[in-house]
Amino acid sequence: MTIQAVLFDLDDTLLWDERSIRQAFENTCRAGAEAAGVDAAALEEAVRREARKLYESYETFDFTKMIGINPFEGLWGNFTQGEHPMFRKLQQLAPTYRRDAWTSGLAALGVNDPALGERLGELFPAQRRSLPLVYDETFEVLDELRGSYSLLLLTNGSPDLQQEKLDGAPALIPYFDHIVISGHFGEGKPSPRLFRFALDKLGIAPDQGIMVGDKLTTDIQGANGVGMKSVWINRHGAERPEGSAEPSFEIADLKELPPLLRKLNA
Repeated sequence: MTIQAVLFDLDDTLLWDERSIRQAFENTCRAGAEAAGVDAAALEEAVRREARKLYESYETFDFTKMIGINPFEGLWGNFTQGEHPMFRKLQQLAPTYRRDAWTSGLAALGVNDPALGERLGELFPAQRRSLPLVYDETFEVLDELRGSYSLLLLTNGSPDLQQEKLDGAPALIPYFDHIVISGHFGEGKPSPRLFRFALDKLGIAPDQGIMVGDKLTTDIQGANGVGMKSVWINRHGAERPEGSAEPSFEIADLKELPPLLRKLNA
């Protein structure tokens, strides 16, 4: 069956979210290190560790796992949208979480300074919002595909946070016939219901679409679960863990996608 539509993941597939977060940490930890007289790299390691620990202690944790919101998104998200009651709990928790994660990270290095922790907790979101990074090849590939295929963006996360990411790179939005955010739907990838919802939006059968994403546990497993072809973008040459979802195809760069699609449709 001919491929008629391409479904794209957003974070670390089209947007370089990992680098945005890394640079936001580096900038914030540099400021924290100067103020507290500690090592910036040690502060980042401590804050990342304490943030994960705190995040997993909240009653919202299972929900965030299901929707696909990671601890570091929690450090800059406001969670003002989404109908599920857990989004309201996240909205209430967010300021405290930011403050406590940074304060605990400082404390782990022997610095007892809640005021600095609160200041860094607000600096980090500002830094992340100033860093909307897109992979160099993203627009080139989307330009090549547009007109030949229907394009759908299928992203896990909080509705307002994912929209903020898109608003930071507004040129991305017009490429897509549909944008589906898990927080609006109520379930995250790899939910088969979410993938079927996306296919229904496109009006295609599973064998007429192909999913492109960087995560085996969400993008690839989800596509496989509904009988759709999947493309794992593996930019760092990672080894696929034993027992993990097996992609139909593997590429190291988005530029490999258009020739792959032409070959499939030949």
